[in-house]
Parts: sequence; C-alpha cells; structure tokens
Amino acid sequence: MSSPLPPSWPVPDRFRQRLGREAGRQRAMAHDGHLLVVLHELPSPDDHGRRAALFWRAPGAAWRSTPGPGGLPALYALVGSFTKALDDLERRLEAARGATELFEVLREAGPLARTSRNLLRALQEAREACPDDRDLIALRDEAGDNERAADLVAAEAKNRLDYLIAKRSEEQAATADRIARSSHRLNLLAAVFFPVTALGSILGMNLPHGLERFLAPWLFWGVLSFAFLLGLWLRSSLAREAGPAARPPD
Repeated sequence: MSSPLPPSWPVPDRFRQRLGREAGRQRAMAHDGHLLVVLHELPSPDDHGRRAALFWRAPGAAWRSTPGPGGLPALYALVGSFTKALDDLERRLEAARGATELFEVLREAGPLARTSRNLLRALQEAREACPDDRDLIALRDEAGDNERAADLVAAEAKNRLDYLIAKRSEEQAATADRIARSSHRLNLLAAVFFPVTALGSILGMNLPHGLERFLAPWLFWGVLSFAFLLGLWLRSSLAREAGPAARPPD
C-alpha cells in the first residue's frame, strides 16, 4: 500500500503503519525520539480535498519536509501563510459594505478557522512530545493567534451579515406598511367617486347644466387644469406621508 511518507525517509515503521494512503487529519506522532507532524496546507473554499504537508525530525537531526524539501523554514512558512491569509481577510472584512462581500469573507473564514484550530492542536501535541524545542513553542503560539483571529473574523462577518439581513427586512417591512397605508387612502378616494363614475358610464348623463357655452372654451381648460393640479397635490400628499425612500445601510 502506498504511503504519503517518502520512501527515502528512514522513519520508524510505526509511523508508516499509522498512515494510510492519505495523510488524514492534522496530528503529531512521536516514537523513539522521532517526531512526525502531519499538517494541512492553506485551504481555499473551492478545495474538495486536503493537501497534506509532512514534517519529520529524527533524534539529533534537522527537520525534513514534504512535498517541499524546506524542513523547518517550510514549517514556519506554512504557519506564516495562515497569518498572511487572515490579515488579508481582516482587511477585506473592514472594507466590506454589502452582503456579497460579507458572504465571501465568511465563506473563506470557515475553512481557515477549522484548519487553524486543527493546526494548533497538532502543534500542541508536537510541543508536548518535545517540550524543550523552542521552535515548536514559537510555532504553537503563532498558530494559537491564528486560531483566535480566524474565529473572530468568522464571527464578525456572520454578525455583520445577520445585521444587514435584519436591517433590510426591517426596511422592507416599513416600506410595505407605507404602501399599504397609501393604497388604503387611494381606495377611500376611489370609493367616494366610484358610484358617480359608474352611474355616469351606465346612463350616459350628458344633461344640460348651463355651463356649455359659459366662458367657452376657457372654462373647460380651467376645470381640466384644476383637475390636474388636484391630482398632483394628492400625489405629493401621499408621498409626504409615505416618507423618504429607504436607503441601503452602510
């Protein structure tokens, strides 16, 4: 059975027995002075698998790593990549103004928070196996800061997104209430004039009223203009009662 450990590494057989075809979860293994740390590289929201990074140190020897041969500097670079990604995510969170931007931050913060938490756990196991290794202490502390930062970014993005949704819902409810009130007033006005217009349409009441030739045609245009002005006044009155249009939140 193939192993994620390079065949050239003279690691204890116990390590190879505990690993399957894939590296599996992040963890540390110690045996006869050997230390193997199984970590995952920086995740992205579109990743469907986990990219493993293995770091091994024999007693009295230097660190070795795979997939790259960087050893201890590669381990520092791996933890530093989480720090850099979280700093960038915090800047994007501060600049986010809409739901789409907040959702993208939250979408990326989830895998980062989960992987950072497991990374800290694995480095803590390695720290307990080698309590005198100062590099593992520094890496563990940086991983702890990353875990806290990832949790804070995810929580802040979720809170801001929830607030934005609640505020939009509140504004939509207020707008719907204003529309309902305006519709009710218009229905009352229509109810007043409906019988007159209905009877006039049915009976065709073109009765003489004495104004057919009075000040013609200026009286006709005056009444028509008055009707338009009355309609504009009603429209502005309803608009004032409805209030200003809701602005999107900052």
